[in-house]
Amino acid sequence: MEAPPTSPGSGWSGKHAVELYVRTYTTMLQSSGDIKVESLVQAHLLMGSVLHPQAAEPQTDMGALLYAVRRLPAAINHCRRVIMGQSPQGFKAVLGADILGWEGVKAPARRRRWYHDGKNTLAVLIASASDIDDLVPTLVAFQIEWNKLHRLLQDVGLSEDEARHAAGATQDDWRRLHDAWGDAFDANLAAIKREECRMVLRLIGGSHLGFARNASRWWLPIAAAMDDLGARDAPIYFVSSNAHSLVNVLTGVARRIENEIVDWIGKSDRDLDSERRKLEAGHSRASRQNWLYYGARQVFDVHPERDRLRKWRAELEAANGVRHIPAVGTGVDSAAQVFMLSKLDASAIDPRVGAVDERKLRESDACILNVDYPLGEAAYHILRQVAEQAAWVAGVYVLGKAATLNADVGDVMIPNAVYNEHSGNTYWLDNCFTASDVQPNLVYGSALDNQRAVTVRGTFLQNRDYLDFYYQGRYTVVEMEAGPYLDACYEIGQPDRYPVNESVNMAQAHFDLGIVHYASDTPYTQARTLGARGLSYRGMDSTYASAIAVARRILQREEALVPQK
Repeated sequence: MEAPPTSPGSGWSGKHAVELYVRTYTTMLQSSGDIKVESLVQAHLLMGSVLHPQAAEPQTDMGALLYAVRRLPAAINHCRRVIMGQSPQGFKAVLGADILGWEGVKAPARRRRWYHDGKNTLAVLIASASDIDDLVPTLVAFQIEWNKLHRLLQDVGLSEDEARHAAGATQDDWRRLHDAWGDAFDANLAAIKREECRMVLRLIGGSHLGFARNASRWWLPIAAAMDDLGARDAPIYFVSSNAHSLVNVLTGVARRIENEIVDWIGKSDRDLDSERRKLEAGHSRASRQNWLYYGARQVFDVHPERDRLRKWRAELEAANGVRHIPAVGTGVDSAAQVFMLSKLDASAIDPRVGAVDERKLRESDACILNVDYPLGEAAYHILRQVAEQAAWVAGVYVLGKAATLNADVGDVMIPNAVYNEHSGNTYWLDNCFTASDVQPNLVYGSALDNQRAVTVRGTFLQNRDYLDFYYQGRYTVVEMEAGPYLDACYEIGQPDRYPVNESVNMAQAHFDLGIVHYASDTPYTQARTLGARGLSYRGMDSTYASAIAVARRILQREEALVPQK
């Protein structure tokens, strides 16, 4: 069991280039004034990011542009100043600006709190240093590609064919850009032709204490909800996943309105309705439960009677001991859910979970705290805060997206080793999940256990040499949260703070520990990243196969604690 190679070799230059880039923007952002994005372009180009392989080429890198566009708010197309900060109070103290009075804006594919002053400035709240590692390269890539398009469009008209051909974009990529920009497509294209993009950045704060304070504020409404449920002293099963999987698996909401879902999808989504017909005709091996879960999202979002349906859902979930706690007022933009196990309706739980002993479920005193997975090091601050405040941590389960170096999109990877770039620690764990826990409910993909994962600084902060560097050490899963979570797990069971640059055996943790990743990206083939196509309906397969494994594990452990009668 070896850690990644650390001596200079085939991947060393790639690792060095990434570290140089990170060091460049980290030191520059220590300035009390604005810094120019232009000053970071050279380091960005030298890094050779696998997400931005054509950064130095004159032609547009549509994959990188689409990735950046989906992770930035639409206002970025006319804003030229971006200010990052840890709290609204920090913005007020340093700039005299009440950003909470500005317009709140969002990015389509990255949860983060953005505020637009209505003019030229965007303010963004950050939850950890990982937000900086994510945001800065994204903004640099956006500016690079904007300015390429600016040059390419100078001598052509803005008609559909002329602009697309000048950009060197495929019809599919051009369509995706249309979808991303929507009604503003023509105006954005005209703005690109009219002027170059020259952004400036600034960081306010950025201290470890500030991030810990944010996590403490994030916890307060969760604590209030647990008090209201009588669960303040309950053992906690901590789950990091998403906002829809566990609530569907454990409450059966979607299955209770099956007729409404089938009727609405039949009227509004031809492709999804076609999937249902294949299921009913036996021409598809996919799960009808997953189809219902996916269709339910549309019903609750766009159905003409969505207000009535949402009210019904809220009442049903409340009766089942489920509370939803939105993230408000801090840089930690991770909503949470609390499930009181004793109040769940055993008959409504997804049948793929297996038989549930209703009597034993009623006698459980535990709860599940499900957190909408955070980005990078915010995971450490969140889990540490939960562990400090909880009466007892009974289990920690991490379910999230990852890139894979040896598998395919939709596969599930279960690691027994995680290397964390942030702390330099290699964690060896006795993962409570194996392939057999996931594979029976995985139709389209494969479950691979005994894998090795590396927690990287950011999605753009990887290059081909760097990935090869890890692949040589048999690290095949590339993700952003497991390492910080394991740093926090270390502190739950040990008397000191997590170490640095050590090999750590987590097999003796006094709580249940499981990590499952489903592949959403294949970095060696850029066109197959989420930025290009998204997981969509088929992505439900790996997501729910993993969520069912988590739910089953928790319920079985609770049943084992209740004595037989």
